[in-house]
Amino acid sequence: MAAKESKLQLVSRHIRAFPDFPKKGILFRDICPILKDPAALTAVIDLFEEHVRKNHQHVDLIVGLDARGFLFGPLLAQRLGTGFILIRKKGKLPGPTVSVAYDLEYGKAEAEIQEDSVTPGQKVVLIDDLLATGGTLFAACELMKRLQAEVLGCLVVIELKELSGGDKLKPHSVFSLVQY
Repeated sequence: MAAKESKLQLVSRHIRAFPDFPKKGILFRDICPILKDPAALTAVIDLFEEHVRKNHQHVDLIVGLDARGFLFGPLLAQRLGTGFILIRKKGKLPGPTVSVAYDLEYGKAEAEIQEDSVTPGQKVVLIDDLLATGGTLFAACELMKRLQAEVLGCLVVIELKELSGGDKLKPHSVFSLVQY
């Protein structure tokens, strides 16, 4: 337990806050210092790996959300010996895709996935850097539902609890390393 707490503290220390970014009234949580520090990045992946191995014994795919889920997802997938797939912003993937529109904290967007990325019944874990209002992760869960995948849970480095994004994702569980 002490090792886990130590890793969580290391991760927390490597998150910076930028007020009024990208617009006035938003307190942006920056994960770039985590990526810059090998020990902090290793701690993030260690904690995610431990959680997934303990709570989701059979995972077929890690699903990373555009764009910061792409930073953590492949590292976790490699550790778990699973595949990794992408959910991108609309218009960024070749071939036939499935898409869903959703609301962001400060706008609207559309996410998509290649339609052959997941086969029906595959068990997936979604990963992103931050959970705020839950719009992006909810859209990702909807895409998985459309492709008939089973969402085992969602992983995030940071959760902004006051925005209640986790409520939007129920019944899917959310595991967050740091909460504000």
